[in-house]
Amino acid sequence: MTTESKHSDTPVWEQRFRAPRVSLPEWAEEAPDRSLFVSNATGTYELYAWDRASGGQRQVTDRPNGTTDGTLSPDGASIWWFADTDGDEFGVWMRQPFEGGADEPAVPGLAPSYPAGLAIGREGTLVVGRSTDEDGSTVHLVRPGAAEPVEIYRHRESAGVGDLSYDGSLVAIEHTEHGDAMHSALRVLRASDAGVVAELDDTKGGTEELGLTVLGFAPLAGDTRLLVGHQRRGRWEPMLWDVATGTETDLRLDLPGDVSAEWYPDGSGLLIVHGFEARSELWRYEIATGALVRVETPAGSVSSATARPDGSVEYLWSSAAEPPVVRSTAGGVVLDPPGPKAPPSVPVEDVWVDGPGGRVHALVQRPAEGEGPFPTVFEVHGGPTWHDSDAFASGPAAWVDHGYAVVRVNYRGSTGYGREWTDALKHRVGLIELEDIAAVRAWAVDSGLADPARLVLSGGSWGGYLTLLGLGTQPDDWAVGLAAVPVADYVTAYEDEMEALKAMDRTLLGGSPEEVPERYAASSPLTYVDAVKAPVHVTAGVNDPRCPIRQIDNYVDRLAARGAVHEVYRYDAGHGSLVVEERIKQVALDLDFAARHLGGAQA
Repeated sequence: MTTESKHSDTPVWEQRFRAPRVSLPEWAEEAPDRSLFVSNATGTYELYAWDRASGGQRQVTDRPNGTTDGTLSPDGASIWWFADTDGDEFGVWMRQPFEGGADEPAVPGLAPSYPAGLAIGREGTLVVGRSTDEDGSTVHLVRPGAAEPVEIYRHRESAGVGDLSYDGSLVAIEHTEHGDAMHSALRVLRASDAGVVAELDDTKGGTEELGLTVLGFAPLAGDTRLLVGHQRRGRWEPMLWDVATGTETDLRLDLPGDVSAEWYPDGSGLLIVHGFEARSELWRYEIATGALVRVETPAGSVSSATARPDGSVEYLWSSAAEPPVVRSTAGGVVLDPPGPKAPPSVPVEDVWVDGPGGRVHALVQRPAEGEGPFPTVFEVHGGPTWHDSDAFASGPAAWVDHGYAVVRVNYRGSTGYGREWTDALKHRVGLIELEDIAAVRAWAVDSGLADPARLVLSGGSWGGYLTLLGLGTQPDDWAVGLAAVPVADYVTAYEDEMEALKAMDRTLLGGSPEEVPERYAASSPLTYVDAVKAPVHVTAGVNDPRCPIRQIDNYVDRLAARGAVHEVYRYDAGHGSLVVEERIKQVALDLDFAARHLGGAQA
């Protein structure tokens, strides 16, 4: 039976979804009292403006399926937000005055597209990245006083806007012209004439291709240093690259995990976010001395952080047991939405299991009451280049409330464990990840945690793909499968998905379906659909550009043709929903499906 709150008839797991949430506020560089954040206050995730000086807040967007992509102009005068259609991710940038008013197309000369980066400069300079199936990747520049945008970059492979220099004279672009969508190279162009200023490419000259990413130009007039992320020592680390002189300054931070960074507003230091083995922490790096100073945060995960002009740091923190909160090193909570707080959950336990490719890290949550073995949900993360962390997640918490243990596996392909671990899944896509999940499954059963007759394989996006692939390639291992917005038929998915994901698939599998058909067949859930024994519940977004609906229908039709036990729920949005009640409905459907097919699991 679901645990009930003492103060509400609403189940605790639903309270977590409905509790007011806010993102880390973004602030305008030249008007730091003007901020923008995302909240679910109305029951749908939308953008909100916040004037810190007056304390006033107002809702900026109001659309049936929500809005989360937005930013502020440097002067804080306007809010830019991306307008797609019901979650299809294809649209245009809109602009609205910070104080409120009518929305207008921000760049009238550009047709709808998938977004590929945006940089708003001072004095009217603007850089917009676009991606379409017809044009590939393009980057467009709007110069001060110009009536129309000018195309400054075009290529069939994936590319996007990195950043615009402080004075608007330099444009940094991330591109994958070499054909490896997992590892970008960098190019810096002059805004005046689109001439090439500098190139940085770690994909050439070695036996392994390494990635680069733009972290931001120095926040100082006339400063041509670009903060860059690189993988030269087997993990993500920052360095400084002076694009005018070509000088590279290696920072060599003595930290074991992946490191990202952003500039402090005065340019004197870097705010370091260090992620390692499913946790994260903050540091300040002093550029002049090389000193690395810890920025104290509680144990858990910092999902985002920003340095303010006064030197304080604001960050969004949570743990598996404690709901997210926006804190400041200056003290206290930065932004505390009104309304009931999300109930806590149980902490995670770290488990390390020997797998075929090395030690596999898993995060385990057990029900607060009862003894194992428990019905157990293997909740598989998406990405694939992502990872589960010691952070609050309402979905896993709902399973724990209902008496299930939850296991989350950071399989090969996950980030936070070094470049070799992330890059390991090429060519045998899906099958490699499932080997790691199988190793953790064996541990879960042998340790007495999991009841082998009541094991659920579940996930969304890439996790949904691995769920369907696992049900077909490991049919005796799983009692129920729950796949949300999955890749189900890899060849048809390739045909229908957005162009950037086609490039990623070519990288992962070594070519297109025409070039390496045997690899697509080996990695496609559709190949193994007739071997599936477990009841399957599939959730699909009818406007999803990442895991399109046609390929899901192909898979479901094959299940239906042989009378396999399955149910399908289709919702009118894209790759996930921003509507709270819709999220609750989907979790409730999964809980009910599992309970009906797992004899003995709690309802």
